[in-house]
Amino acid sequence: MIEKISLNSLKFFYYVAQHGSVTLASQKLFVTQSAVSKQIKNLEDALGLILFDRVNKKLVLTSNGSLLFACCQQIFAKLDDCLVDLKNQQYEKKQLVLSCEPTISMKCLIPRLAEFNSLNYGFEILLLTGGGIVDFQGKSIDIALRRNDFEWDKNIFHEKIIEEYIVAVRNTRTDQTNKLLLTSSRPHLWQHINKSKLVSSDILSYEHMVLEHFYLCIEGCLAGLGTAIVSIFMVEKEISHQFLELVHPPVADSSSYHLLSYYPFYEDERKVIFKNWLKIEMTRSKEQFMKNLQDKS
Repeated sequence: MIEKISLNSLKFFYYVAQHGSVTLASQKLFVTQSAVSKQIKNLEDALGLILFDRVNKKLVLTSNGSLLFACCQQIFAKLDDCLVDLKNQQYEKKQLVLSCEPTISMKCLIPRLAEFNSLNYGFEILLLTGGGIVDFQGKSIDIALRRNDFEWDKNIFHEKIIEEYIVAVRNTRTDQTNKLLLTSSRPHLWQHINKSKLVSSDILSYEHMVLEHFYLCIEGCLAGLGTAIVSIFMVEKEISHQFLELVHPPVADSSSYHLLSYYPFYEDERKVIFKNWLKIEMTRSKEQFMKNLQDKS
């Protein structure tokens, strides 16, 4: 039956029934009143039914018209929801939602995002800060940058980006203090540094000051509160501008950065593009950091 009925005429019928007026329906549909009237007559002829009674220059639904209108209300409401969802998906496709630790976000990613967006890949990065276990579905996260210092679900897809390198840094313009600034966001970092003797015995003997995030340790270091142990990816600008200097050279701490995804990377071209770009950028950053050290030595 449906193949014999014009869907356009059903749409016109729906608007007339909804507004009770050919005039209002024509205004909503941006067509002439005669075009609306013609579609209604074609629908009635196709069905062999009277859908409206003309009462005192008003259109009143017949019992058959009321039944059809009730059906159209359900169908058009579902169709409208579907079209909205499709439009939203198209919009969301233009944003790749990335979760990343606060300090890496501030010091490493944000300075590079304008450059990434200028490459015109057709989507932009929407950055959310966070660490540890990722709530992909609850927070609509597409990918997450994390270090492998915790266990993620075995079903999570992951791609290694680069090894982590840590350095000990201090303010170049203040007297050295015997305080070591550490972050509570990586509770096992100090144990690993101490056990593996990743820094000098002098630094290991410093009194500890624990702050919540690495960026607080960096700010504390800039203020002359003490020596901070941080990632090389967090202090590129501070080292290059000579706001901070190395107290201990970079060492690999046996951890690495990984890009995590709830779904396979190959299913979303945006994830593959960003993964490849991030690998190049962080590798270039590490190589430049090491080169600058060699040039100074």
